[in-house]
Amino acid sequence: MRFATTFSEARVVAVRELSRDVREFLIAPQGVVAPWTPGAHIDVSLPLAAGAQTRSYSLVGLAGPHYRIAVKRAENGRGGSRYMHGLAPGDRLMASDPANHFEIDLRRPHYLLVAGGIGVTPILGMAQALARRGADVRAVLAARTRADLLFADEFDAALGERVRHVVSTESMRLAPADQIAELPAGGELYICGPLSLVEAFRRAWTAANRPQELFRTETFGSGGARAAEPFRVRVPALDAAIDVPADMSMLDALAAAGVEVMSDCRRGECGLCAVEVIAASGAIDHRDVFLSEVERRENRRICACVSRVVGGDVSIDTGWRADH
Repeated sequence: MRFATTFSEARVVAVRELSRDVREFLIAPQGVVAPWTPGAHIDVSLPLAAGAQTRSYSLVGLAGPHYRIAVKRAENGRGGSRYMHGLAPGDRLMASDPANHFEIDLRRPHYLLVAGGIGVTPILGMAQALARRGADVRAVLAARTRADLLFADEFDAALGERVRHVVSTESMRLAPADQIAELPAGGELYICGPLSLVEAFRRAWTAANRPQELFRTETFGSGGARAAEPFRVRVPALDAAIDVPADMSMLDALAAAGVEVMSDCRRGECGLCAVEVIAASGAIDHRDVFLSEVERRENRRICACVSRVVGGDVSIDTGWRADH
């Protein structure tokens, strides 16, 4: 089961190409646009081939007259981004009010903001809000090419020389330890981007003996170490074997088969959907940010909402018992 999300009809107001594979959408809900704070997101319900599925998208920038999101097309994804890229002004979709699980603490003395690729979407509003408050803040934007540096002009307008652009194809090097060393004690780090980037900064943060509660991150589970492919999940307690298509999460496949697993965020953050791994014949591709590095190496649990199995199947224990 999942804590209820209420959807209402919304309309696409405008679409803008940001890069070769990223589009920006302005969305107007049927009623009043609910205000949001930096780090917030909306959920959208999409009519995909596997049935209605929910996707989460960060709201870009500060609150305004429309919900502003950016979507990167993922050819090997589960179909949500391809559906979104097919939308045009005037099209309708079902969207939720904003929610925020990545709220910025405005009381800190210093801030480091790190964004990789499409991960800039929740970070831009943070940069703008902190700049308005005159806070001590630096930002690092990382991308493969200069054309992939999304919203770079808006970051520059907010922070000026306090923004560093790192472009891998231009032989620029992003050194997490060096960036963290420049952050004064008591400063907080907010990061969003590919899992590899987040984990590199997490390791450097830990090595620097920084307080873990000052390391803040978010991911929508859209990326993993390997491309998504079909796999089978077995639930021995229910004598069930369920095929998980490449374009569907394990959580959704279990639900479609009548196997209930508690869930909430569906982005690999809260850990409510983490189930016990009994055995796995394939490699587990952990795409969450809830489990620690040690837990991922142990492969004893898997977050069903985002993580997958490659090259085999997995047997899990959902915690369900007949005498419950």
